Amino acid sequence: MTRRSLLHVLAGLTATALVTLAIVAQPATGATANLAANPGFESGLSGWTCSAAAAVSSPTHSGSGAVAGTPAGQDFAQCGQQVSVQPNSQYTLSAWVQGSYVYLGATGTGTTDPQTWTSSSSWQQLSTSFTTGASTTSVTIYVHGWYGQPTYYLDDVSLTGPAGNQPPPTTTTTTTTTTTTTTTTTGPPSTGLPTHALVGYLHTSFGNGSGYEPIASVPAAWNVIDLAFADSAGNGNIVFNRCSASECAGVESDADFLAGIKAQQAKGKKVVISIGGANGEVQLTSAAAATNFVNSVSAIIDKWGLDGVDVDFENQSLSLQAGDSDFRSPTTPVVVNLISALKQLKARYGAKFVLTMAPETFFVQLGYQFYGPGPNNAQDPRAGAFLPVIYALRDSLTLLTVQDYNSGPIMGLDNQYHQMGGADFHIAMTDMLLTGFPVAGNTSRMFPALSPGQVAIGVPANQNAGNGWISTGALDQALDCLTKNTNCGGYAVHGKHPDLRGLMTWSINWDKFNNWEFATNFSSYFGG
Repeated sequence: MTRRSLLHVLAGLTATALVTLAIVAQPATGATANLAANPGFESGLSGWTCSAAAAVSSPTHSGSGAVAGTPAGQDFAQCGQQVSVQPNSQYTLSAWVQGSYVYLGATGTGTTDPQTWTSSSSWQQLSTSFTTGASTTSVTIYVHGWYGQPTYYLDDVSLTGPAGNQPPPTTTTTTTTTTTTTTTTTGPPSTGLPTHALVGYLHTSFGNGSGYEPIASVPAAWNVIDLAFADSAGNGNIVFNRCSASECAGVESDADFLAGIKAQQAKGKKVVISIGGANGEVQLTSAAAATNFVNSVSAIIDKWGLDGVDVDFENQSLSLQAGDSDFRSPTTPVVVNLISALKQLKARYGAKFVLTMAPETFFVQLGYQFYGPGPNNAQDPRAGAFLPVIYALRDSLTLLTVQDYNSGPIMGLDNQYHQMGGADFHIAMTDMLLTGFPVAGNTSRMFPALSPGQVAIGVPANQNAGNGWISTGALDQALDCLTKNTNCGGYAVHGKHPDLRGLMTWSINWDKFNNWEFATNFSSYFGG
């Protein structure tokens, strides 16, 4: 979920690199020299490892060479190069690209791995920057396309910063096959929600063009109110700072905010603190960080008398380490410690504790094809990284509200790619949660189906709120298909789920901006 402006919303698309990485780069000298080997592809693909890509002489941004990458099947058409760097140093990465959903990024930085993207029919320069970690001696820079998209073009790559001392090693490519099967469901905990619930995020720590909405004024249609957002203060500590009067016109006092929470709870509404969001990054790298997380989140819950927690970890918060290949028994510290922390919170507050999660499709449904870095460490380690958390907390999970927006195309259980912008995407993505699926195509490692009562479909409230908005008519079509098995279009769902819990939206504020169209349609559809 994004928090600042429409520009931030559109910049929050979640899809990232998944296929090949890497080869030896020729070290450059001087802090301002271009460290990328053969950056303009004047020597073909020399110095690069590319998949589903070829050197071309036209179109080019400059010179006589460029790269044309054509995504096909599971292949993003990535070109990557591993470059020697210095620890604790700043670098700037850029490239000229042309095409739909073209991504530029770097992995292995030892800090926050950067990524940016664009869709453009003409040459456009992508640029990002990063700082290396204390022990980082090489990074992998990459450019790639996305599922189901046409050929993209790449030229004039640049990486500037202090040159490293040693050439990096070579790595290889990997592919994954998939199959489809179904499994049994798990039941949700009893938390007092109605049969069909509407979940919404309330902007409480920031302001943007949607306007501020006092919590006491949130209409009765909303059953779960996520306070957005609490942020990381480092080493697992979480802080919740309410929006200032200078940023949020009409913001209420702390006393009125607390009274508003109690008033909503008196009406049977659940009010929870949402942690993370698109601008937040939370990594519990140690047991001590997990303890800090539990204590600081508990302090927020106790101060404001909240019902629970929403986990909205995005960007680099969760990723899987090499060798961590089974979601049922994770070994990556940031995953293991998050699971431990959430279980501690559940134990502390008991059966009525509300636990919701709002991961992006990249961290959940993409796990059908890819899981973590893969057997050859050649995939994006964030792929499917939320699956072990969901699995470990499945008996305590109140709601899973996957963000069916700001997403690239994702393969469904029909082994076809589904794209945002219509009912089909929500049908296919939700069907995966209600059916279960083999993780990374391995039928011996089945991610089990969730109970329909644990699932709410996440969508933007209006066109300003996020990439992937659909009309209320299209949303009703998705609900018809999933709850009644009617109006499904070309997708064959694996069951009928009249007890599907409902919908989540980003956000309450954006819905008010749109004259409450989203909430009104929800109430009309479910007879509220």
